[in-house]
Amino acid sequence: MTAPTAGGVGQIAQISMTVSDIERSVAFYRDVLGIRHLFTAGQLAFFDCDGVRLMLDAMAEAQGRGNSVLYFRVSDIRGSQEALTATGVPFEGAPHRIHTHADGREEWMTFFRDPDGNLLALAAAVKP
Repeated sequence: MTAPTAGGVGQIAQISMTVSDIERSVAFYRDVLGIRHLFTAGQLAFFDCDGVRLMLDAMAEAQGRGNSVLYFRVSDIRGSQEALTATGVPFEGAPHRIHTHADGREEWMTFFRDPDGNLLALAAAVKP
């Protein structure tokens, strides 16, 4: 499935889970469950679950965030945010770069909440 054009959300790109110890959790998900470890950035670790990325977050609890966040893949993060804002979705900020990979690809995200206050995000990979 390809990412939709501006205004719609696409497939789930990433799901985050709160963990208490990043090193212990990386060892469990990588070595015990056999999930392919992509990279670790500080207190965040990323895995590939057959095309859906799993992010383990050892900072979420201390920052008062809940356990899970759904990240929807989009091809045009700014355009998608503008289109959803026009339908009444209140975003928590502008799209911003989260991470730059060694090959120059950039991960961009912007966050919003559903009517129950659950955190959701738009995610886009920008090629150099």
